Amino acid sequence: NAMLDTAPGISDLNLSVGRPPQVEIDGALHPVAYAGIQRLMPYHTELIALRLLGGKRDLADKLLRTGSTDLSYSLAKRTRFRVNVFRHVAGMGAVLRAIPSKAKSLEDLKMPPVVAQLCKQPQGMILVTGKTGSGKSMLHAAMTDEINTKISGHILTIEDPIEFVHKRKRCLISQREIGVHSPSFAAALHSALREDPDVILVGEMRDLETVSIA
Repeated sequence: NAMLDTAPGISDLNLSVGRPPQVEIDGALHPVAYAGIQRLMPYHTELIALRLLGGKRDLADKLLRTGSTDLSYSLAKRTRFRVNVFRHVAGMGAVLRAIPSKAKSLEDLKMPPVVAQLCKQPQGMILVTGKTGSGKSMLHAAMTDEINTKISGHILTIEDPIEFVHKRKRCLISQREIGVHSPSFAAALHSALREDPDVILVGEMRDLETVSIA
């Protein structure tokens, strides 16, 4: 919390064996002095990973099976992070990306008016694409908030993990997290057909089955 308050440009906290904790500020990594730790040892990152997983067996099982897992983590009900925990040659590592406490609006993101018009369409599919860190999640959240503000209906989100928590405005909002509320995007989409949504947000389309159902 202290780091985020004093350096609002921080986007990520990187934890890797053999190196000190590092924060990313405006694209550059900077070591952070913490409790006299000059470099993280394997037991440091193992303990951190256990704390982040919080006893969630499904996430721990995925980490054992695939070598990595994604989750969200809240700190003192004030700061939320999107977390990736992974194994590498030296041991365990983790990257925590700070999530803004409130989703930005389309106006905040300086989106052209056509994006707001897309949010008013009665049917269709909108694809938001781009590399990691390009702002897809921010745009997802802004478009969801635009619909929630302007239109009545039921919005269902399927995410891995949930990043922005939306409060009800004009819409009923149901947010489901993969690994917590459903085993996969495909399973959540199959279930969605019975949940009477007007809008479905699919956080990622990683495989042919998910794309086909969407």
